[in-house]
Amino acid sequence: MRKNRNRGYQKLRVWNDAIDYYVQTCSVFRCLHYELRRVVSQAIASSDSVHRNIAEGYCRRSIKEYMNFLNIALGSLGESVSGLNACHKAKQISEDNFQRLDSLAFKLEN
Repeated sequence: MRKNRNRGYQKLRVWNDAIDYYVQTCSVFRCLHYELRRVVSQAIASSDSVHRNIAEGYCRRSIKEYMNFLNIALGSLGESVSGLNACHKAKQISEDNFQRLDSLAFKLEN
């Protein structure tokens, strides 16, 4: 079996949690009305950016660059949570969906 060091990020708990956050975000936001397509697109894009930046940083082979990409991932998560809060306050997503995504985001932040 061939091994690729660059794929080691797939073993990281934080990367797997970020993938879960992305999947759950897609599940919640894809159910919104067509009129909110910009909101849906942004919510999915910002959650997608989290796991991608974790992976990219891991593959850079430098602690300094890795930390930089983790900071970018954290910024993307902040953007995602801000949108999540706005949609919740606008009653575009349910309390249950908000709590589920907010809990996953909190886990990623810490």
